[in-house]
Amino acid sequence: MTFLQEAAAQTQEAATKTTEIKDSGELIWDQLAGWYNSFIAHLPNIGIAIIVLIVAYFISKYVDRGIQKVLQNKVSQASVRRLAGKAVAIVVVLGGIFIAMSVLQLNDAVQGIIAGAGISGLVIGLALQGSMSNVISGIILSFRKQVRVGDWIETTDFAGEVMEIQLDKFIIKQADNNMVIIPNKTIIDNPLKNYSLTPRMRVVVGCGVGYKMDLEFCKKLAIDAVSEKFPQKDGEEVEFFYQEFGDSSINFIIRFWVDAVKNKQNLQAQSDAILAIKKVYDANDINIPFPIRTLEFNNKLQMDGTAPSSEK
Repeated sequence: MTFLQEAAAQTQEAATKTTEIKDSGELIWDQLAGWYNSFIAHLPNIGIAIIVLIVAYFISKYVDRGIQKVLQNKVSQASVRRLAGKAVAIVVVLGGIFIAMSVLQLNDAVQGIIAGAGISGLVIGLALQGSMSNVISGIILSFRKQVRVGDWIETTDFAGEVMEIQLDKFIIKQADNNMVIIPNKTIIDNPLKNYSLTPRMRVVVGCGVGYKMDLEFCKKLAIDAVSEKFPQKDGEEVEFFYQEFGDSSINFIIRFWVDAVKNKQNLQAQSDAILAIKKVYDANDINIPFPIRTLEFNNKLQMDGTAPSSEK
């Protein structure tokens, strides 16, 4: 009797499991059928969404090229032109994605993506604050007409020719042919001296003449020599100023204007002026003294090396 009861229980349990499996299969089938029917129902919207994405992609390509062409004459830095083009292209693609999701009636998903993008952008911005500052500074520098590739600049104790302005760094080549890489943020935050902004530069040369020389005559000779070597334009003049009574000479400076946009031209003008002044002074017997120290002995020394005897 017990055997029959166990058999009946097992049969009933198997029938229950078969029913559950059948119900699960029907549930899965119904779910798949629902998805299929939803897909068929939304098939026109899906087609429209795909077309929107394709159109947005090709529009972004043309916008990218158009932005770079527009900025070609305004922004000398190629990397910034590419960045601007890519940024606008990304905006176009994102707009196409949002439109496509709206067509598919995924407004809740769109809102979630926008909210997540805002939070993610805040986190990324805080994590990359230093790098982003350099990138933004690079963009600002690329639009500044006061700094261009090829200019000779001086900043933060470095001087050289601007070789490249990248998004995150500023590269200059010094006179000794060494390359200096400076973060763009440093360029923005510190004073910058650009020798190439003006086509004319004032050069200063210092010199000195002996105390016995005729100072007015020395002044005239120096001014005439420099004026002949470097003709001055309207509103410009060669300026001569005596400055101090030095240890061995009366020192002066002479200032004049030359065509120069680089430091090398400034140094060459100084060299030429020194040569011209030295030549005219030599021709007129003007003494440019080197440092002299005069020693004076008040006591008399005998030539034979014996000290004079003291009188008692």
